Amino acid sequence: MKTNAELVLVSKFMSLVLRHQPQKIGLELDAAGWANVDELLRLSATAGRAFTHDDLVDVVTTSDKQRFALSDDGLRIRANQGHSIEVELELPALAPPDGLFHGTARRFLDAILHEGLSRRARHHVHLTANRDTAIAVGRRYGTPVLLRIDARRMHEDGYLFRCSANGVWLADEVPATYLEVAS
Repeated sequence: MKTNAELVLVSKFMSLVLRHQPQKIGLELDAAGWANVDELLRLSATAGRAFTHDDLVDVVTTSDKQRFALSDDGLRIRANQGHSIEVELELPALAPPDGLFHGTARRFLDAILHEGLSRRARHHVHLTANRDTAIAVGRRYGTPVLLRIDARRMHEDGYLFRCSANGVWLADEVPATYLEVAS
């Protein structure tokens, strides 16, 4: 059994290969981002990053970020969101809560309030209904700033929202007109 610190390293490695660079270990993902669990374990070990099936299950089930999902039969795994590679998560469009939040660093605030939020190298802009989660995300990049998104108005104006398995709300963009700095 790995320590918490070791499991964090496993999680980061899984993020790398399931969200960004499966080719780094020769892993193949299907169109929806699913990989065979046994293949992931075998190829990770071959690449010098060995971890067990129990370690993988621990990362999936105990991580507070819930970045990964196992298929119902437990044979496949994928990242819930955050991909920089082309995948189709097949998430249905949903009506969002009235307001959602996005955490960022103060140094990005002027540009965001002028240009809005864009997905950049990822497939979606990540939003949350939880203020504390958004602040924690912003803190990773510097002095945090909490942005509130008028998700109800965006939705009424025709913008689509999807919600990943771990509760992260996804949008293609958030124009500046729907943003305000939250107190």
